[in-house]
Amino acid sequence: MPGICLVGLQWGDEGKGKVTDLLAGDVDVVVRYQGGNNAGHTVVVDGARYALHLIPTGILYPGCVPVIGNGVVINPQVLLEEMEALEARGVDVSRLRISGNAHLIMPYHLELDRVTERRLGKNRLGTTKRGIGPAYADKAARVGLRVQDLLDPKIFGEKLAVVLKEKNLVLTRVYGRLPFDAREISDAYLAYGERLRPYITDTAALVQHALDDGRTVLFEGAQATMLDLDHGTYPFVTSSNPVAGGACAGAGIGPRDIDRVIGVTKAYCTRVGSGPFPSEADPADAEVLVEAGGEYGTTTGRRRRTGWFDAVAARYAARLNALTELVVTKLDVLSAFERVKVCVAYTFEGRRYDGFPEHQTVFNKCTPIYEELPGWDADITGARRPEDLPAAARTYVEAVQELVGVPVTWASVGPGRDQIVRFRR
Repeated sequence: MPGICLVGLQWGDEGKGKVTDLLAGDVDVVVRYQGGNNAGHTVVVDGARYALHLIPTGILYPGCVPVIGNGVVINPQVLLEEMEALEARGVDVSRLRISGNAHLIMPYHLELDRVTERRLGKNRLGTTKRGIGPAYADKAARVGLRVQDLLDPKIFGEKLAVVLKEKNLVLTRVYGRLPFDAREISDAYLAYGERLRPYITDTAALVQHALDDGRTVLFEGAQATMLDLDHGTYPFVTSSNPVAGGACAGAGIGPRDIDRVIGVTKAYCTRVGSGPFPSEADPADAEVLVEAGGEYGTTTGRRRRTGWFDAVAARYAARLNALTELVVTKLDVLSAFERVKVCVAYTFEGRRYDGFPEHQTVFNKCTPIYEELPGWDADITGARRPEDLPAAARTYVEAVQELVGVPVTWASVGPGRDQIVRFRR
């Protein structure tokens, strides 16, 4: 089964990096297919912690080719800094390949992200202010600059001059900001391009050749299903498609190239920023989840909002992604509770919703219907087999599996690479 897609089922931060790490040893190519440096994967290898933002986790494996696909938006300065940081720790980055069709995050994207979010005030979306949304907006408007443009100074200069006329007008006349200088941007970005030149290639062809040769390719998304631009809690979403279908457009492959779709979910829920969150815990329980789970963003350091497992949203995500299997992460965090809750349905104006509401008003204002399960009040971080877990912990995993309707393959019981319980092969 050469094509594996790994997706988050909630609002991101589910621990996809650890699952990628589990799989990467048997994978030949790892492709990041969407998002930008607004996301992060944290991986612990031999006790060493790596926080990756743009580079796929396959970079940590000597035999694996890490690929940044065409669906990603790239801040070249951030990418080069990440590459340098990895090299300083002894990681070989020479295998990295970058799509020439990926779009660039420009300095004016960062500025526009900051000023527009500020102007929205209480209606702000809670973006990371990394320029992601404005970069994707320019891509859709067909005025974006791409990685391959860095290799042609004439083309880059012409495209930059065109787009900067409009951006500077908006920045100066609407927001009262200083204009950007085209020469200054061009000099910096063309220098980035020269440094990145050895890594830029036709990644879609590279990936397809790998698949045709029977090599295993892992497609990893950033963020997660509930932040999908089309299917998430719009407008409190990201600006791309993290769902499994997004891997096709973002990596340049066809649907039949994907054989397995692995969904990753925490044993509870978290989200960062604004937006509806039906199963959000009360302050006391939320505080326990934050501290026990270390719920602070990999990229931003922002404290995450926390809540109980939402089976309604999980079933919705399972359907959208056509999941073949499920991974439950951070099961050990729930050891802090005597009783654990699971949101099994919503209610709104007297009506029960077992499926995801079709109207955003219902989702924004619904009340969760909870079922309670016994906690296990035990340290499970040393468990490696299902029988090592307390009965209540096994019951919880079985309940998640039944509620979502997808078999659980693994459950993680700690941040370490080996802190995993395998339920099936």
